[in-house]
Amino acid sequence: MASSHPPLKFLTPAWFAVVMGLCGLSLAWHRAGPLMGEVASGIALVTGGVAALVFAALAVGSLLRLQRHPDAWREDRQHPVRHTFLAMMPAALILLATVAVALFGAHPVANALWWLGSVGQFGVTLWVMSRWWNGNKAGGLQWSVVTPALIIPVVGNVLVPLAGVTLGHAEWSAAQFGIGLLFWPLVMALLLVRIAVQGLWPERLMPSVFIVVAPPAVIGLSALQLGAPVVVAWMCWGIALFCFLWAATQARRILAQAFSVAHWGLSFPLAAFTGLTLQLAPAGTGGLLAVLAPMLLAMTSLVILGLGMATVRGLRQGTLLAPEPVAMMQVAPSA
Repeated sequence: MASSHPPLKFLTPAWFAVVMGLCGLSLAWHRAGPLMGEVASGIALVTGGVAALVFAALAVGSLLRLQRHPDAWREDRQHPVRHTFLAMMPAALILLATVAVALFGAHPVANALWWLGSVGQFGVTLWVMSRWWNGNKAGGLQWSVVTPALIIPVVGNVLVPLAGVTLGHAEWSAAQFGIGLLFWPLVMALLLVRIAVQGLWPERLMPSVFIVVAPPAVIGLSALQLGAPVVVAWMCWGIALFCFLWAATQARRILAQAFSVAHWGLSFPLAAFTGLTLQLAPAGTGGLLAVLAPMLLAMTSLVILGLGMATVRGLRQGTLLAPEPVAMMQVAPSA
């Protein structure tokens, strides 16, 4: 069994969602510093260090996979859903650079990581969207392709200003931010039309519904970095809150699924929403956000801790890094 299904073959780019979630949590704890003191900064440092180690392990594993299983990489690029997960790799680099800047300030290593992530994200987004011109042909924009995973390239572009402004690249940050700002509502519209016309995506992809929380949350944070009025961030917070509650209505269906790397799709959106809430907490009226923010931080930390424990258990039991169930490829029938 082990020889016919080598685990390394199934180390898809979707695993970089782990890095994104840990980086998001590190940034959230960093923003909690004004409310919670040095303890929050210490947790941010430890979490950021774990994120860097996980990224290094995944990067080495991905290079080995490319060398030993080039067919698996080709399948990822051609898959109607998994091809969008390639955007997680440069997005993880951008977030690592953002964590480094937040914790240690601007320095050459963070700048190099940021540029690799930024250019890589731009290229992956262009590649993903260039496939749309194929229409109904293989690899084109078909209803089976339209899932929340299509948001991932968008999220990556709006991440760029988080560290880019501090690193002195405000103009390029704003330019790349604009790409995400343009295509986020377009992808959301496609998702709603797909549900109306084709029905929901397969049940095993249900954890990905929380991805809808990430764009408004990150856009709010990035808008503040770019000097936008605070009212813009508040509008984004309102959208993120609604998206969070909207996605939460599917919690039972998500929990009913056997654990997979898809569940890590919850981690970064929750962390981003928590981070925006913490950022706005000092400006909140009546101290409501000052109460809500620590609650969200605790919830997000527990969720990511649970995801980490489930991942370790799954790796030990061999239920992860295994062939993808066929059901994940099927299109759910319309209601």
